[in-house]
Amino acid sequence: MLAVFASAAARAQSATSGVPNAMQGFAQNRDQPIQIEAAALEMRDKKKEATFSGNVKVVQGDTTMTSKTLVVFYESNSGQGTSAPASNAKGAKSATMQSAQPGPGGSSSIKRLEAKGSVVVTQKDQVVTGETAIFDTKANLITMLGGVVLTQCKNVLRGDRLLVDMTTGVSRVESDSGRVQALIQQGQGGQGGGSGQGCPPPGSPSGGPSPPSSKLK
Repeated sequence: MLAVFASAAARAQSATSGVPNAMQGFAQNRDQPIQIEAAALEMRDKKKEATFSGNVKVVQGDTTMTSKTLVVFYESNSGQGTSAPASNAKGAKSATMQSAQPGPGGSSSIKRLEAKGSVVVTQKDQVVTGETAIFDTKANLITMLGGVVLTQCKNVLRGDRLLVDMTTGVSRVESDSGRVQALIQQGQGGQGGGSGQGCPPPGSPSGGPSPPSSKLK
């Protein structure tokens, strides 16, 4: 039986904080390299921009993001020349870049990433979808915009924006309408809290392990 909260809890009102979601995977894996694949890559070295397009796929640790396009804004590391996120071959379709370090003085050459068009982020049993995702590596902040939907197993949370602080790991869902919408699966009282384990695969018996709880508080 499903409990539908058209406006979530009354105290949630226009925002809900501390919600587990797939975007947090980028914070958890920030010490690992970022791997990017796409159908095409256009370099604009003077502007220090790299635009990936066509079935873009970004992988960092156990977190995957897909989108229609991805623009990478980068900068030169001191004394090392330009660290462009691509190989020297024109039209390269993949790249590996060092991930951002929290706080000022990070060693990454990436300043910002902007993913646009049907953005989907997946980590274990958690999925986040939206139209635009902006990664500010200096502020260590991820912002997802455009009909944001967070799911974990059969639990669903909807809002207009998702903000993830990669330093603190705290996430916040906001809604311009003044209400965050949630759909909570009843009878799943797991205490895992986002471990990614216990979400039964499709077709599994209902008596299988319970997924981590993502009930709003």
